[in-house]
Amino acid sequence: MNLKEMNVIVTGAASGLGRCFALNLAQAGAGVVAFDMNKEGLDALEAESDRIVGFVGSVTSEDDVKASVQTCVEKFGAVHGVVNNAGIFRDGLLVRVDRKTGELHTMSLDDWNAVIDVDLTGPFLFAREVAAQMIRDNNGGVIVNISSCSRHGNRGQSNYSAAKAGLVADTKLWGEELAKHGIRVGAVAPGFVQTPILDGMRPEMLEKMVSKVPLGRVAKPEEIFQAVRFIFECDYFTGRCIDVDGGITM
Repeated sequence: MNLKEMNVIVTGAASGLGRCFALNLAQAGAGVVAFDMNKEGLDALEAESDRIVGFVGSVTSEDDVKASVQTCVEKFGAVHGVVNNAGIFRDGLLVRVDRKTGELHTMSLDDWNAVIDVDLTGPFLFAREVAAQMIRDNNGGVIVNISSCSRHGNRGQSNYSAAKAGLVADTKLWGEELAKHGIRVGAVAPGFVQTPILDGMRPEMLEKMVSKVPLGRVAKPEEIFQAVRFIFECDYFTGRCIDVDGGITM
């Protein structure tokens, strides 16, 4: 599809990768509904492009998801795509023994559910509502899921790894189910990316992480966008995940 002819919802758009995706899609000519809980960040984003409309909401709310799809239709005439980018971390070992006290600590159910709700259920809700609207309008479209190299399993991330692995499985499944409606589905699995999360890390911890990357550096957000753009524009791509991780092996 041609980005100049597309209207796309980007979740988690107020900062980090989502902000990069929203701005680059708008610059390419797409209409963008930027979805996030951070109104201040969305206001700043809207100020940078008249092709971006902010929507304050939670990806875990069915009502918010449905309303944002309708906003895209009302503001731009139709919805042709979504980038399921919103995500959170609640890291912790499944079971940990305190070396000093011998006390057992476990990952809480709240931490498990919080990550699954945002990182997996949120994309499900958006994929469902966007696909339904595309089918009603008979205009086809593209769903892009942002997974992670952690989908292979990363120590201390039972919840996050499960969600990101689930996204890749759903990408294949939805690609098969929706192809007959002219809807393609793809995933991008970034490695370490230069975002505010990494900016806040201790230098020695960041150095340890980067040492595992064959290319010897973290990715620029724009390099991840290149993969997102490919999925939107390559009409023969569906049901697959693109790894953009510098060659790291988790």
